[in-house]
Amino acid sequence: MQSLNRFRSLSPASPYFRWLASRGSAKKLFVGGLSQDTNETILKDAFGQHGEIIEAKVICDHVSGKSKGYGFVQFTSEDEACIALKEMDGQSLDGRKIRVTYAQKG
Repeated sequence: MQSLNRFRSLSPASPYFRWLASRGSAKKLFVGGLSQDTNETILKDAFGQHGEIIEAKVICDHVSGKSKGYGFVQFTSEDEACIALKEMDGQSLDGRKIRVTYAQKG
């Protein structure tokens, strides 16, 4: 019970709180280097081999509707995200070599 009280008293001004808030989620991956032809279904299918996905999102230009070349994949667990990162980073998807890192909050 004492350990729970430690987190209740955590102030948003404390360095530890700021570090936790800034580190982002270890369940969410950034995927760069996507082809303009890569859509959310392709992204989800490629990463879904490594675990259960909550969301796969390809970021698109608001005017043209075309992919900006990057997206995000969120897994249900940190372990699945870690495995997907290790397995997918540097692999080819839709003819392009992709970069996979943990997503940063900001």
